Amino acid sequence: MHGMMRGWGFPMRGSFGGGFLGGEMIMMGIFWIVIIVGAFYLINKSNNPVNNRSRIGTTPEDDALKIARRRYAKGEISKAEFEEIKEELQ
Repeated sequence: MHGMMRGWGFPMRGSFGGGFLGGEMIMMGIFWIVIIVGAFYLINKSNNPVNNRSRIGTTPEDDALKIARRRYAKGEISKAEFEEIKEELQ
């Protein structure tokens, strides 16, 4: 009689059965593992200098020459020093 009073409800929770400590806990663990692994992947991909250079299309030599040009324009280095830097980079 007691069983008939419960109706058609779902006595076992979770998609795998076994209540909260069964399927729901496993799914929650898998969810957080996927989130953490995805975050590490994105961080490593964005911090890789090879990927950054290929995306921008510049090389370290181009960057160094730009810095030398800026320093020459500001008067921090002489024309001779600028020419020397330029020759070394080419």
